[in-house]
Amino acid sequence: MVLLPRLKLKPGQPIFEQIVFAAIRAFVSGEYQPGQPFPSVRALAADLKINPTTAHKVIQHLIQERWLEAHPGLGTVVAKPPLARLRDRKQLLEHELEQLVVEAKRLGLTMTDLVDGIAVHWSKLDKDQEVANQAWSKLTTFGSGSAVLKRLKA
Repeated sequence: MVLLPRLKLKPGQPIFEQIVFAAIRAFVSGEYQPGQPFPSVRALAADLKINPTTAHKVIQHLIQERWLEAHPGLGTVVAKPPLARLRDRKQLLEHELEQLVVEAKRLGLTMTDLVDGIAVHWSKLDKDQEVANQAWSKLTTFGSGSAVLKRLKA
C-alpha cells in the first residue's frame, strides 16, 4: 500500500519538507479524510525508505500544525482541516506567490498562462476531493472490518 501516492522524493530538496507537503496535499485533495488513520512512524519510514527519526518529525510537525491528531490506543488520525492562520496567509502571499511570479516571468509566461495553470491545479484538487469523499463515504458506510475504523466510529 502506498501511503502518500504522488510522492516521489527529489534529490536536492529536504526530505522532511517534501513529505510534509505531500501529506498536506493529500489532506487538501481528500486522499486522506478527517478521522481516517494516518500511517505510523514505522509504516511511513518503511514505505518511503526514510529514517524513522525523519518520519517521527514529519508526524509531530503535522500534529503541531493541527493536520493530525494523536489518539491514545488508536494511533494518529487525520484531523479536520485547520483554519488558516494569519501568518500562513501572509507567508503565502509574500513569499510563495512572489517566487511563482518571478519564475513564470523568467520562463516568459503571461499572467493568463499563470492563472490558467493555477486553475488547472485548483480544479484537480477539487476533483480529487470529490473522488476521495465518495470512496471514504463508501468505506465508512459499508465498513472495512478494520478495528481502527470501528473504534473511530464509536
